Amino acid sequence: MAFQIEKTFSQASERVKSVEFHPTQPWILLSMHSGEVRILNFQTQAVVKSFKATDFPVRSAKFIPRKQWIVTASEDGKIRVYDQTTTELVKEFHAHEDFIRSLCPHPTLPLLLSAGDDKVVKMWDWERDWECTRVLEGHSHYVMQVALNPLDGQSLATASLDNSLKLWNAGSPAAVGSLDGHAKGVNCVDYLVSAGDDDDDDDDEKLYILSGSDDFSVKVWDCDTKCCVQTLEGHTNNVTAVAAHPELPIFVSVSEDGTLIIWDATTFKVTETLNCGLERVWAIGYKGGSNKMVFGCDKGTLMVNVSISS
Repeated sequence: MAFQIEKTFSQASERVKSVEFHPTQPWILLSMHSGEVRILNFQTQAVVKSFKATDFPVRSAKFIPRKQWIVTASEDGKIRVYDQTTTELVKEFHAHEDFIRSLCPHPTLPLLLSAGDDKVVKMWDWERDWECTRVLEGHSHYVMQVALNPLDGQSLATASLDNSLKLWNAGSPAAVGSLDGHAKGVNCVDYLVSAGDDDDDDDDEKLYILSGSDDFSVKVWDCDTKCCVQTLEGHTNNVTAVAAHPELPIFVSVSEDGTLIIWDATTFKVTETLNCGLERVWAIGYKGGSNKMVFGCDKGTLMVNVSISS
């Protein structure tokens, strides 16, 4: 199976640190190194809303559609919550003692996970006025990203500059496993659900963890055995983000080398490589129910369509 990438638009801006599609609106949420947060209409390429969250870089911004919120995390250690419609500040609180690198909202529960340079992951309950209900400790360096297991919503994985990934259960503060094998710091993590021969049979689903590192590699880990099953080489600089597509049988990695690579989720082979043309690439987003993907870079935003070719 082969895949093709078609650039649909490229928009210049200051450095983009995170990108996310809205699930129902034609919007892309961008967070900037300058502290600006922007909503971009990908159909018209017009800026719908823009506001300055802070003077510090905003490293992660997420939609919480069921609350009509935007949540941001920045290098001042604060989480901020905004009304999606008015951009009015709803809540602001000091969440970490150092930079916040990653946010991960729970898909159904009123919970938000955050990870930071203070080496911990925290769980916040917005129905309890954003009370911190869990602190996960175990990494010895910055925690760069946290990802939730899409199959159970209870287990999670974290990537750290201590060269490891750790596995956790939401109900326990201690790690239940560690994935070691990268030669340098791990920047990014995601779960890959690989369907078996029968897509309708949940028993055929195989769960992997994807990781990207400053050793320029992407690794694929078997969640059952906790072993690395593939080390993927193709980038020539630090791998900054990796993401499994929820519908297409692919995953994508991006790098400070300015490229994106599409990998076949079954064979783990490169199917397509694209130079984004916007210098270093930092973030990946995908539009559910479509073939659209978006990338945040040093010099702006790139959107592409990914299609299957014979």
